[in-house]
Amino acid sequence: MSAEHAEARLGGYADSVTLMRVSADVRQVAGVEAALIAMATELNLDMLAAMGFRPPPDAGPNHLLIAIRASDDAALAGALAAAEAALSHRAVSASTAAGQPAGQAQPHTTAAAVRASGPGLALISVPGQYAFAEALDALEAGCDVMIFSDNVPVEQEIRLKDFAAQRDLIVMGPDCGTAIVGGVGLGFSHSLPAGPVGIVAASGTGAQQVLCLLDYAGAGVSAALGVGGRDLSAAVGGRSARAALVALAADPATELIVVVSKPPAPEVAAELREFAAGLATPVQFALIGPGEPDLTAATETALRAVGLPVPDWPRWPGHGGTPRSGLLRGLFAGGTLCDEAMVIASDRLGPIQSNIPLRPELRLAPREPVLGTTVAGHVMIDFGDDELTAGRAHPMIDQSLRLERLATEAADPAVTVVLLDVVLGHGAHPDPAAELGPAIAAARASGGVAVVVSLIGAASDPQDVGRQAAVLQAAGAHVFASNAAAARFACGLIEGPHMTGTA
Repeated sequence: MSAEHAEARLGGYADSVTLMRVSADVRQVAGVEAALIAMATELNLDMLAAMGFRPPPDAGPNHLLIAIRASDDAALAGALAAAEAALSHRAVSASTAAGQPAGQAQPHTTAAAVRASGPGLALISVPGQYAFAEALDALEAGCDVMIFSDNVPVEQEIRLKDFAAQRDLIVMGPDCGTAIVGGVGLGFSHSLPAGPVGIVAASGTGAQQVLCLLDYAGAGVSAALGVGGRDLSAAVGGRSARAALVALAADPATELIVVVSKPPAPEVAAELREFAAGLATPVQFALIGPGEPDLTAATETALRAVGLPVPDWPRWPGHGGTPRSGLLRGLFAGGTLCDEAMVIASDRLGPIQSNIPLRPELRLAPREPVLGTTVAGHVMIDFGDDELTAGRAHPMIDQSLRLERLATEAADPAVTVVLLDVVLGHGAHPDPAAELGPAIAAARASGGVAVVVSLIGAASDPQDVGRQAAVLQAAGAHVFASNAAAARFACGLIEGPHMTGTA
């Protein structure tokens, strides 16, 4: 008979990446059937209930959840001991992790750290409610700022960007997942050689798609400056995008600037185009939306502009290539990749429901992406959206929500095709195909669905993009280096009255 334990521990905060790793360690203990070690956010409490646990009474966002189900009492005791050991291990001091001499005092504030090292670029990665104060400290100390944190109120973003502009500084973010500055990749990023193309990105995974295609074509980058996914919204008005354009236009190594963005506010996009037209360096726009070139086509235009040939983009054929009627499900880690796929699929199949819909009336019910209820019609979910990452690691690190949803969709006889993205690079899951491969094989065996994957990776990524592709292909997935090509292929596997194009 199974034994289980569920508690909510006050004062046990740990960051979501640490807790994801602790959960993974505990799941490897012999006899463990289920484990969740996470902060007790609303999302994680929903997950706990879906796993069959009774949520501890009075559990709230400041509590640490420790929930384990094992085959017997002995296995449960071993799992609890493993959890405690893993949680204790995270207490190793930051100075040890950074290689700082033992006994040397660590600065306790951002301003103190800047006084010790001098101004530069400050990377802020704290829970969203604390990011404003840390970023303001860094700006006051003369630092440019990259805010990796999400769930930062838009009013605070505007204040920070206006404050930075007064000091001739730049704020990249909030929710800036990707940047390359001085040849160093920050956040979820890649190591690329120096080259003539500069990137300004109101998008993380969109920038990664362009960077990885440029890398395959042999084109390096001068810099990639992320500005946060909301920068081209009507509220923020492109504040950081303009600063980034000015910085890259002043860089003699940059011959072409490419602006990448998830769907922008039309008036902001128009204003930014007018601003860019006044710069000495040519600027090309790669803005996701109906009637706009997809990111692969935009990359091809950029390659031609700098005098480089356009290669044949890699693909690795899988199994299940006969079109049949049914529904498309897109399960994405990257919001911009999800947007791009929705634009393509909407044109081919009709309306797509989503938690980040192209039109408000197509928005899914709030908890549907987590609970996985049956939805009629085509659906695409961005598992990296702020609502689904509060208190959790990003799905590029922790694939558990997507893996569960993949199994749910495969069991639905109405679903014909599942479309996924897999994004590699520094900071991402060390071996995503090792988890996704068996899940894809099981999905194909149980429901006969076709699985299509866009694999976003550069040659130098630690995960080895070729090996990842081979594992996914062996599991039966159709794998593409181009997200746009993957989306078109997925649509081509579905036949029905909404089809308006061919594969």
